[in-house]
Amino acid sequence: MQFDPENHVNKLCAQGMQSEGEGKPEEASKLFQQAWNEAANDREKFTAAHYVARHQTSVADKLKWDQAALNLALKIDEEDIKGAYPSLYLNIAKCYEDLNEFAKAHENYLSALNFTTFLLDNGYGNMIRAGIGNGIERVQLKLN
Repeated sequence: MQFDPENHVNKLCAQGMQSEGEGKPEEASKLFQQAWNEAANDREKFTAAHYVARHQTSVADKLKWDQAALNLALKIDEEDIKGAYPSLYLNIAKCYEDLNEFAKAHENYLSALNFTTFLLDNGYGNMIRAGIGNGIERVQLKLN
């Protein structure tokens, strides 16, 4: 997925990532929330929601933001956004797993798996594929 480095919301998210890397999670969280507040379209809102989700203190809140990011991504009619679907479904599945809602977790892990064709064959894509496979295995053990 490509991001416009000149986009204001993307700049805020990049600054937030830098703050994370510097060990300043509170500053990062504020920048991501600012990005959300200033987002003007679905793509900007998707990007910001994805980062806001990372800084939630409860699984339920993280799930809410991950679902918002997915719902926004699904509304964007651009081919490159589909590469984010596996990660988004993976995040949601993990939240459900952490909430002991294993049937919903399994459903979302399978949705993530269905979209892996949009992942690149690189380190990131392989990491997401492995996360999906491991999640499916863990949840299937709980369901049986």
